[in-house]
Amino acid sequence: MPYSVLGGAVLQCSFGMAPSVLNVLPLSRVMSSMPMANISDCVPLVNIMPFGMCSSMSNPTVASATAAAFGVLTPMPCLPVIAGTWVPGSPTVLVGGKPALNQNCKLTCAYGGIIEIKNPGTTNIQVK
Repeated sequence: MPYSVLGGAVLQCSFGMAPSVLNVLPLSRVMSSMPMANISDCVPLVNIMPFGMCSSMSNPTVASATAAAFGVLTPMPCLPVIAGTWVPGSPTVLVGGKPALNQNCKLTCAYGGIIEIKNPGTTNIQVK
């Protein structure tokens, strides 16, 4: 059974070079040690912080830097561009009126990266 995700959870993007942290604002939320997350906690630079350097050729800054380096992949600073909400969410548990985020949820960056939850921030709150 997957665990619920709290603010402070560790995230990783498949094109990012460093892990990041999920920020969850404590607005109308279930509180434990940190606020619980739901599927709409996916706003770049509010909930989703950068993942260090980006290596996706779909990212225009990476493509430009790589072209300038004569085709040698040149990672550039990450600035997530989120293409939707976390999926699938927990259909039976609502947090702030939306499906709760669990450790099996994934988020897609418009540059092709898949953002995963590496550490949900809890090991004692299970959701279905």
